Amino acid sequence: MNKSLPGVGALREERDLLWTRRQVLLGAVGGSLALLFGTRALAEADEAAAWPLIEQVQQRLFPDEAEAPGAQAINALGYLQKVLRDDPVARRDRDFILQGVVWLQDLSQQAAGRSFGELDAGAQDQLLAQIAQSRAGQNWLSTLLTYIFEALLSAPAYGGNPGGVGWKWLRYVPGFPLAQNETLYWKLPQ
Repeated sequence: MNKSLPGVGALREERDLLWTRRQVLLGAVGGSLALLFGTRALAEADEAAAWPLIEQVQQRLFPDEAEAPGAQAINALGYLQKVLRDDPVARRDRDFILQGVVWLQDLSQQAAGRSFGELDAGAQDQLLAQIAQSRAGQNWLSTLLTYIFEALLSAPAYGGNPGGVGWKWLRYVPGFPLAQNETLYWKLPQ
């Protein structure tokens, strides 16, 4: 049986609450920029810059093959954007996914001196493998993979699986009636 020392839990909680110099500086810079340009515009600019990188990560995680659709063919990015925008439950994942882009870009700059998008496929795979070594990195990649698989398997009305390409690949025959735009689960009365 693993018994922890008295007070260790409280020390860990206090440590987690402490701010690092970097967090303080980033917060000050972010707060200043937000005051100058408005928080909504700043968040939208950051998010707009993140989508191409997210799409590249999706392609590395679920590449196109001769006999199988990849992230691009199943419209994984379009699905992710639609769900994170429209589904109130999924909105909490948005910030985590976008924060993962910041982590990935920081790691890419430290390891290779370039943006993730500028690296060749092998270097991108190495960085993703490195990210997978941390718990937060595993969670980030797992979250992205979850949305990729949802795009592969969902009804096309949700934004992924255009024309049922994922279903055809898996030889799946969907049940009917299929979801339509007006019957998406997040639009149904609760």
